[in-house]
Amino acid sequence: MSEPFASDDLQSLEPVYEQTSEQDVGRWTRRLVLFLRVMAGFSMLKGLYHWSRVCGIGVDSSDVFQFHSIAWQAATVFFAVIDLVAAVGLWLAAAWGAVIWLTAIASMLALEIFFPQVFGASLMTGALEGGLLALYLWLALKSAQEQWP
Repeated sequence: MSEPFASDDLQSLEPVYEQTSEQDVGRWTRRLVLFLRVMAGFSMLKGLYHWSRVCGIGVDSSDVFQFHSIAWQAATVFFAVIDLVAAVGLWLAAAWGAVIWLTAIASMLALEIFFPQVFGASLMTGALEGGLLALYLWLALKSAQEQWP
């Protein structure tokens, strides 16, 4: 009868060492990761704000969740969830985090442009979200150019 663990199996359990060092990452990639981490913080704050509206924290008694329209309630719950999920993915600098964040940004822009009656048309919110989207795309392009010599 053989032993449950052979010596070859133990060697495969050694820690994995990363081959690339911090110096191998370009400056545009570092800037992109920093931008993603800052956006993670903002997404977390936005998600917590929406959850505070759902839970009735810091709102007047006439402004509670139940007294708003179904469209407002659905949008608030949607952004409460998607912003927090995006925050986790952005902090990890994972590709899925950027996709979720882009979905949240596009959804907010669509809501501001096509359905202004839900949250109220805010040009500042739309301009800020659009500017952040443009900045992300620019940083992503610069980072991608850095990867291809």
